[in-house]
Amino acid sequence: MTTTAPSTDDVLLVDERADTVAQMFLDQVATRPEQEAYRFPRGDQWESRTWQQTADEVSRLAAGLVSLDVGAEQRVAIISTTRYEWILADLAVMCAGAATTTVYPTTIAEEVAFIVADSNSVVVFAEDDAQVAKLRERRADLPGVTQVVTFGAVAGGGDDWVISLAELAERGQARLDEDPDAVDRRVAAIESDSLATLIYTSGTTGRPKGVRLRHSSWTYEGAAVAATGILRADDLQYLWLPMAHSFGKVLLTTQLAVGYPTAVDGRVHKIIENLAVVQPTFMGAAPRIFEKAYGRITTMAHSEGGAKAKIFDWASDVGRLVSSATLEGRPVSRVLAAQHRIADKLVFSKVRARFGGRVRFFISGSAALNKDVAEWFHAAGILILEGYGLTESSAGSCVNRLDNYRFGTIGMPLPGTEFRIAADGEVLIKGPGVMAGYHEMAEASQEALGADGWLHTGDIGEIDTDGFVRITDRKKDLFKTSGGKYVAPAHVETMFKGLCPLVSQVLVHGSDRNFCSAVLTLDPDAVSDWADRHDMAGAPYERVVTSDPMRSDLQGYVDQLNAKLNRWEQVKKFIVLEHDLSVESGEVTPSMKMKRRVVEDNYRAELNALYR
Repeated sequence: MTTTAPSTDDVLLVDERADTVAQMFLDQVATRPEQEAYRFPRGDQWESRTWQQTADEVSRLAAGLVSLDVGAEQRVAIISTTRYEWILADLAVMCAGAATTTVYPTTIAEEVAFIVADSNSVVVFAEDDAQVAKLRERRADLPGVTQVVTFGAVAGGGDDWVISLAELAERGQARLDEDPDAVDRRVAAIESDSLATLIYTSGTTGRPKGVRLRHSSWTYEGAAVAATGILRADDLQYLWLPMAHSFGKVLLTTQLAVGYPTAVDGRVHKIIENLAVVQPTFMGAAPRIFEKAYGRITTMAHSEGGAKAKIFDWASDVGRLVSSATLEGRPVSRVLAAQHRIADKLVFSKVRARFGGRVRFFISGSAALNKDVAEWFHAAGILILEGYGLTESSAGSCVNRLDNYRFGTIGMPLPGTEFRIAADGEVLIKGPGVMAGYHEMAEASQEALGADGWLHTGDIGEIDTDGFVRITDRKKDLFKTSGGKYVAPAHVETMFKGLCPLVSQVLVHGSDRNFCSAVLTLDPDAVSDWADRHDMAGAPYERVVTSDPMRSDLQGYVDQLNAKLNRWEQVKKFIVLEHDLSVESGEVTPSMKMKRRVVEDNYRAELNALYR
């Protein structure tokens, strides 16, 4: 089955877009030069930049890259957390006619060297001394890198291989003084199909692959999201997502299409604090952020016990009744409406205040969002729009709309993108956002795109009669029990995350076994709160998570999960790890996706013991 085609008006909006990312940026500068484009923290204060001020900084840095003889479509890598300087560097690369290679700052030195060398990057922007040290450690493997530019202080090394961002800007200004049109000529020479970005897949198995994304892919993404009407120029985005991830990058591109300002701070532990200060109207995030916020809110409410816990549960029930009626188009009775006003005053208004009080909606992507979590937030007056896409499709391919959404689905395709379900249930995508292929990997590119250009996503899904798309699992993750029943582990794992506020990661196991088991890791913050309420305050994490009372509580949540599952899907036994999974251990990717095969291999002995 293939989804219906978008309307003519939507396609027109998408087709009438700028040819390149650089031109999208300059169009916004020309349209709203004195309006705010970005704000970012400096110490305890937030600084702001207009579109024109940003353009002036970008122009100098782009000219600096020209002075370094960076040519058309040559790669320039960025290794940094999400910050204003990352955006400046990326826009400068675009305006110099080059292409950005994105690298997660948590990537180890060996992997950094692989990505930088494999991409043939000639210049690298490195956030600080720690990132510069990785490059120096592997310098022998990076003969093509002529210059490293650091956002922080210049790391020592006794040579001029590393310069500061300010020094690059100075070189750029000198170049512009000699040749004022140097950057303009570069922008004019970029073609819509020119390479814009190389994003390396997280690599849940094997070496990461470089995904080649064109300017036309990014301009399409921005224009297509704009055509949905979800975002407005008067919105304010809070952006913390890793810019090495396509989800973060597409939100920047959408900003260039719509023109809203963005508050930038990649420090995850600052999200809640910053939301209260920035008061954004929307934010993109992975489901883990919403699951963790939901768990934290419910745990805190119940920790106080007594009347407060009862009021919270009553308000949640009232909110769900109103939410259900709204979603089904049924009228809300006068009695229920009155109850909801009280529930909102006592509970929901405080929840919204935690997120700044002005949020119109959140966008969830990169993994499946638990339906129960989405419904609870909706009951609290906060809409989470789930979307879907791959690095190979420039992140955005499908999304729920403000006026047409369905929880438990990823919405409908963006205008100009088609979805099809293959005979084996795999989701296929075709559209302007789909990659040009993998970098110097012709065989892998052909396998992913096929002869007809349909991107094979590796996800299993379905399209309902109204055109909403639902993802049920990863094709490679489906397993069959010894009884011959298929289990979709991601579906079960997502359900459990919505039920248990303590959990961080879940792996459901059971291929060729007579029942399913699970590996659980617990969230350190939630564990700390739990310990305070169970006379274990200050006890080591390892002792708390393996204690009998914790085991008993977890079993209660597993029992709740099993009540919602078919018999063959139910988790009969589980183990709790004494630590969370981490990027450093190689058990999750930098985008926090669990490496299922690695985790299963690491704990195979413990899992095998469950079946004896």
